Amino acid sequence: MSSSAISRIEREIRRSTNYEEWLSAAEEHDQNSGGAKWRADPSSKVYDYNNIQTRLDDLRRLKADKDDIGLLFALNEGIHGNQGGMGKSDLYEKSLLGTKDLISDYVNEIVSALKHIHSLKDSKEINKEDKLDFFHRAQLCFGRSALMLSGAGSLGHFHHGVVRTLFTHKLLPNVISGSSAGSVFAAILGTHVDKELEELLFTEGLSDSITKHGDNRAWGFIRPQVDSKTLRNLLESVIPDITFQEAYEKTGRMISITIAPLEEHQTSRLMNAITSPNVFIRSAVMASCAVPGIFPPVMLMAKNVYGEQQPYLPNRRWVDGAVTDDLPAKRLARLYGVNHYIVSQANPLALAMMSTDKYIPLPDVTKSIIRHSTKEILKSGEKLSRRWLRQIPNAGKAMSMFYSVMAQDYSGDVNIAPSFNFVDPQKLLGQLTEDEINELILDGERATWPQLERLRICTKIGSTLDSILDEHAVHNVKHLCKKATR
Repeated sequence: MSSSAISRIEREIRRSTNYEEWLSAAEEHDQNSGGAKWRADPSSKVYDYNNIQTRLDDLRRLKADKDDIGLLFALNEGIHGNQGGMGKSDLYEKSLLGTKDLISDYVNEIVSALKHIHSLKDSKEINKEDKLDFFHRAQLCFGRSALMLSGAGSLGHFHHGVVRTLFTHKLLPNVISGSSAGSVFAAILGTHVDKELEELLFTEGLSDSITKHGDNRAWGFIRPQVDSKTLRNLLESVIPDITFQEAYEKTGRMISITIAPLEEHQTSRLMNAITSPNVFIRSAVMASCAVPGIFPPVMLMAKNVYGEQQPYLPNRRWVDGAVTDDLPAKRLARLYGVNHYIVSQANPLALAMMSTDKYIPLPDVTKSIIRHSTKEILKSGEKLSRRWLRQIPNAGKAMSMFYSVMAQDYSGDVNIAPSFNFVDPQKLLGQLTEDEINELILDGERATWPQLERLRICTKIGSTLDSILDEHAVHNVKHLCKKATR
C-alpha cells in the first residue's frame, strides 16, 4: 500500500471518537503496514522464541495427556512476565495490535493451565494446601501491576479517560497510586465499587460535579483559577468521607496517595491502608492537591478509637505529593509486590522531559548514564543550597522542591501520555469549560487504546492469579499487612 494510503489510515486513527473506530483503523493499518505479518512470524532477535515455543508445546502436551502433576511441575519451573525476554518493550512497537502471536498463545496457555489447576478436585496428589501454596508462590514470583496517576493540575481530567478505558476493558489494576490531580481519581476508584463507578465514570455525574463547583460566569482574558474552597467542595461531592481501611474493605482496591511535607527535614509519605489505615482519604487528597504557594498546606484528619475525627500528626502540614514522589514505584514494590507499572502521565514538565529524552540522538546506555549523573549533580546541589540558604527558609524550601521535581523518574513500563505538546499556563490550575474537560477525557481514551493489547498480554497472568487467590482472601487490613511483611 502507498504511503499516502497509510497516512490516510493514520489520520483516521487520530480522529477516532470511540474504540471500535480506532480498532477498525488499527486492523487495516496492521494489514497494510506489515504489522499483522510480523505478529504471525514467531522469529525475532529480540526474544528467545525457541524457548517460548518449547514451553508452550510442553504445556499443551501435558494438558492433553491429563498429566496434572506434570503440569503443576512445569508451571512451578517459572511463571514470570519476561520469560525468554517476551516482556521487552521492543516487541510492542512493531504492531498497533499487540505483539507476536506466539507470546499471546503462550500467555493464554499459562492462564488456561492456572485455571485448570485451580478447578481440580482435592486428591492425595494435589490437595487444597498444595494448590494454595503454589498460587501464593506464583503470585510472589510473577508480581503485580500497578496504575500510577501523575500530578497534572486541571489537566488531570486526562486521567478520567484513561481509567474509564481500563475499567471498560477490565484492565484496571487493584494497586493504584495518585499524586496531586491523580490522587483525585485514585481516591474515586478506591472508594467506589464497580456499580458506583459505572455511574460516575460513564455518565455526566463526575463532570457535572466538577462544573457545578466551578465559576460559570463569562470569562475575560484571565481564566478563573481553582481555589481551596472550590477544590474542597468538589472532593466532598465525589469522595465519601471514609478512611483508607474502610475503603479497602469496601472495594478491595489498594490505593495510595502521595503527600509531601511542608517542613524541612521531613520525608514524603505514601498514605494507604497499610501505612495510615485510619486517615480519611479526602484529607489526604486535599493535601496531595495543595500546590505550594497556591493552596494552603493541609493538616490530615483521622478516625480515633471512638470513631471520631481528630487531627493526624497535628504539628505537621502537608502539600502537593507530586513535588517529591509523583510516581512512588519503589514504595509500591515494597508494600504490594509490584513489578510492572502502568503510568498515566499528564504532568507538562514530565512530558517535556520525556519528549526531550526520546528525541536526543544518543544510545540508550549513554542516556541512562547522563540521567544518573544528572541526578547525582542535583543531589549535591540540593545539599549545597540547604547550607547556603539556611538564613532564608522559604528560598531553601523552594530550592529543595525544585531539585526533587527535577530528579524524579516520570515513566514506567507502559506510559500513557496525552497528545498535546504545549499547555496554556492558565489551564494548569484554571477552571476548565465542559468542552475542554470532555476533550481531555477523549484524549485520555485515545492515548489508552493503543496500549490495550499490550496490557492484556502483560497483565493476564497476574490478574488471573489475583482472581484465584481473591476467592480465598478477606479484604481486611490485617490480611493486607501480613502480605506486605512477607
